[in-house]
Amino acid sequence: MQQNIGGQNVLKTFSLGGIHPAENKRSADRPVEILPAPPVVTIPIAQHIGAPASPIVKKGDEVKVGQIIAQSSGFVSANIHSPVSGKVDKVDNVIDASGYRRTAIIIKTEGDEWEEGIDRSPDIKKEISATAQEILQRIGAAGIVGLGGATFPAHVKLSPPPGKTCDILIINGVECEPYLTSDHRLMLEKGEEMLIGVQLLMRALKVDKAIIGIENNKPDAIKHLSQLCEATPGISVQPLKVQYPQGGEKQLIDACIGRQIPSGKLPIEVGAVVQNVGTAYAVYEAVQKNKPLIERIVTVTGLSVKKPGNYLARIGTPVADLIEAAGGLPEDTGKIIGGGPMMGKALTSTDIPITKGSSGILIMPQEIAGRKPVENCIRCSKCVSVCPMGLSPYLLMTLAEKAIWDRAEEEKIMDCIECGSCSFTCPSSRPLLDYIRLGKGKVGQIMRSRIK
Repeated sequence: MQQNIGGQNVLKTFSLGGIHPAENKRSADRPVEILPAPPVVTIPIAQHIGAPASPIVKKGDEVKVGQIIAQSSGFVSANIHSPVSGKVDKVDNVIDASGYRRTAIIIKTEGDEWEEGIDRSPDIKKEISATAQEILQRIGAAGIVGLGGATFPAHVKLSPPPGKTCDILIINGVECEPYLTSDHRLMLEKGEEMLIGVQLLMRALKVDKAIIGIENNKPDAIKHLSQLCEATPGISVQPLKVQYPQGGEKQLIDACIGRQIPSGKLPIEVGAVVQNVGTAYAVYEAVQKNKPLIERIVTVTGLSVKKPGNYLARIGTPVADLIEAAGGLPEDTGKIIGGGPMMGKALTSTDIPITKGSSGILIMPQEIAGRKPVENCIRCSKCVSVCPMGLSPYLLMTLAEKAIWDRAEEEKIMDCIECGSCSFTCPSSRPLLDYIRLGKGKVGQIMRSRIK
């Protein structure tokens, strides 16, 4: 599991760049708490990368838990199911985590009536009978997307394009974002079910080897899953050095199997597919229990939060409900972030709903929430040395500032994974990632226009 250099065990990690921000895993020892269904849920129809789903319900319709309410509208899209039973109040435009108004289905909760065929028993269903095709079909029907934050439809990722083959599955249990612990708790509390999900993913991909990468700051999860893997042929646990952004797909593949993904290419180019531990568990529930993706574990935390913890919440639950469960909003709150401090984004309201991609809610005190004054670049090259993609963030920011899009494309701005390492390490507090994100949006638009 570890490299041995000069007689000493060295934890594996990726080969380029990286940082180690304060971990602040305050909720790591807090077992998952189940939140009750809220009186009203707001379900955005765009909770995944790709085309938004198309609503198939209207105002006044009665729905059950697990009933499909919005249908996949393309190959890269995902079904959406009702997380509650009740009546559709309206289909309207609401503000989501992006700060923009987008279409959502609002349901008023009445009772707790579930769709027939969903296995709600606590029994672990170990026997796998579904074929590879049946697994893919059930994953697609259940609306499963990548739960690590990227929200790429899982059935698409498990269907390599013609001419491409996968020989290894890598499971992401890294959770390298500071503060977040939802994946950690899932591995500890649902490890057996998660491993069945891994076996299902292996069967869908037709591979006989899987590696679960976990950073070394989770020794209990490493030990627990390693013991479970002893009875599961083909699956092993790889302890990794604590190094952000270890959870990035390209970085995790590099760390676990030493394969480098070419610029502009996907993991399948080197024969690998990466799925998050939460996704593996969701696959278990979909295939073995016939349960669609209607809830997820969300970490609610922060330095001033009274009761930092991990909460199993229905999709569509307002952020305010989770904050209340964690002891309420601290008086010194300066910013509420959806996700972690490195890649998360500030929320404009606590009425915003939890979605499939919501891994955490971070409440930052005013003292550390504000940005420092921006100063001139001192040419220290720290942003270059920490970039895990080998880019020159200082240059990409300048090109975006000056709208030099052709040069930005040449400098591979689209390779940026938006990890924020450059901004974190900059002694001049320059908004490197902000401008790079702006540049990526513009360059991506230009590239797509050439294809049409």
